[in-house]
Amino acid sequence: MRTITSRNKIALIAICLSAIMLGLEITSVPSVLPVLKDILPADFKQLQWIMNAYTLAMCSVLVTMGALADRFGRKRVFSIGICVFGIASLICGLATNAPILIAARFLQGISAAAMLACQVAILSNQFQSGPERGNAFAWWGIIFGLGLGFGPIIGGLIIAHLSWEWVFLIHVFIATATLILSQVGVIESSDPNSLQIDYGGMITLSGAVFGLVFMITQGQSIGYQSLEGMLVIGASTLSLILFIIIESNVKRPMFDLNAFRIRNFSGSLFGAAGMNFSFWPFVVYFPIYLQSVLGYDGIVAGLTVLTLTLPTIIAPPYAEKILIKQGPKFLISLGLMCISAGFFLLWMATSSSEASWLTLMPGCILAGIGLGLTNTPVTNTATGALPAERAGMASGMEFSTRMICLSLNIALMGMILGNGIASRLFDSLPKTLSTTQLIEMTNSLAAGHLNILESYGITIEIAQNILMEGFSSIILYAATTTAIICFIAFITFEKEGSTLS
Repeated sequence: MRTITSRNKIALIAICLSAIMLGLEITSVPSVLPVLKDILPADFKQLQWIMNAYTLAMCSVLVTMGALADRFGRKRVFSIGICVFGIASLICGLATNAPILIAARFLQGISAAAMLACQVAILSNQFQSGPERGNAFAWWGIIFGLGLGFGPIIGGLIIAHLSWEWVFLIHVFIATATLILSQVGVIESSDPNSLQIDYGGMITLSGAVFGLVFMITQGQSIGYQSLEGMLVIGASTLSLILFIIIESNVKRPMFDLNAFRIRNFSGSLFGAAGMNFSFWPFVVYFPIYLQSVLGYDGIVAGLTVLTLTLPTIIAPPYAEKILIKQGPKFLISLGLMCISAGFFLLWMATSSSEASWLTLMPGCILAGIGLGLTNTPVTNTATGALPAERAGMASGMEFSTRMICLSLNIALMGMILGNGIASRLFDSLPKTLSTTQLIEMTNSLAAGHLNILESYGITIEIAQNILMEGFSSIILYAATTTAIICFIAFITFEKEGSTLS
């Protein structure tokens, strides 16, 4: 028994190391973009692709990787994902031009999907007992949250003390350690009923998700009504229709639409969506607000971000106990309600001229507690609602919901922020400016570069006010959408769960 427990601990460490890599690569990369602009060099469109290629690739194949893991073995697919992620990170760090870096980021995203789809399935298989399972999911959620939450700070520290390459190269060493630990700790598992590969479902779902995320991240630049945009939307819609037809008729679908009939499973997906309509995408933008609007240095900004992320570390152990006693309907709805209420407090604080780290703290703490109450119970509920042999599919569906919503809302928050800034700039700057110039200024100000407007007579103080109004809008958006999703989740959940036969 001691040997099994020790092996599980090693497996948990491997899973957590892979989780922190995934989180860091989402939120640390924006800190190197200003450097890459001059060093590679890279134009604005290429910088967008460097940022979005990772998420785009990961979202597109995440469910596919879960299905492959069910068929060929989760340990095998997980190990391959780690190897490829390490190689892709090495290529990123050695890249000499933007196209190579973009291609390597796509490869990173594909391999990240392989790791991500297997993480929860491996934990579900190796941690069977209630308390042990709860602790494993709690630690996994904490580490994944730390990777996302502290990515901007870690990226900034690497840039300040090393060089941009190490934002990527550090993962070569982490991947090596993760691979060694996974070979020792992870027990191979698969779905014994997954005898055939659902190629039709894989291709059509990947195509549909790719088109959706592509238009979310690139639609504003290429134009939603342009020929290219209309072709992508049409192809994505056709892929989705074909996917639904295929999955409704195959004997063993990779994305079982019948799973949505299980209310606890569907409710958990709403919980996954709610977190990624607010908390995680805001983490990407929060350091910009703290440094550019409030004028804090990196240390104070980092400590303020800590008030948002620290409760996510403290709350999960209590969340698992509440989940056992009260069930997912109570806990996940409570968590989403806390996130929404926290963002309403943040909205009131940022709308005030007296905003500071002190006035932001109540909202940060409440939202962080809500995230901690929701994060791991969502995954635990989703995988527990379906049979154990379908854990890979369940985790793939749940994480696809997370990552698609994260991609959607990073883009939507950026769009809301940009539109608010552009509107104010249009009223303040000369009308002789071209649309391209206005877009470039908007994007620069949204990234926190306040001095770009000084040549047009716009002072730093005015630029800060413009940026503050934009941030107030995205915080209100986060609070409102999470409240709506909380209500939908509440009426979706049932008190007693059922399983998919």
